[in-house]
Amino acid sequence: MAKFSDRICALRKEKKMTQQKMADFCGIQLRSYQAYEYNNIFPEVPRLLRLADYFNVSLDYLMGRSDVRDYQRSEDYDRT
Repeated sequence: MAKFSDRICALRKEKKMTQQKMADFCGIQLRSYQAYEYNNIFPEVPRLLRLADYFNVSLDYLMGRSDVRDYQRSEDYDRT
C-alpha cells in the first residue's frame, strides 16, 4: 500500500493544486507542506481530518492503511 506522502501528492495533483496552494489551504508554510510530501513529518489530527474531507477520502486511505478510497460517513457520526 502507498504511504501518506505518496497519497497526498497524488491527490493534490488530481485536484491540480500547487504545493503553495495546499499549504495556504492548510494554513501552514510551504516548507511544512513539502515535508508532508517528502515523508518528513505528518500533520496533526485536525489537519488530517481537513485534508481527508477536502479530498473526500477516508483517513485510512489517506494514511495508506487501505486502498479503498471512498469515504463513507456513518449515520451515527453526528449523534451526541
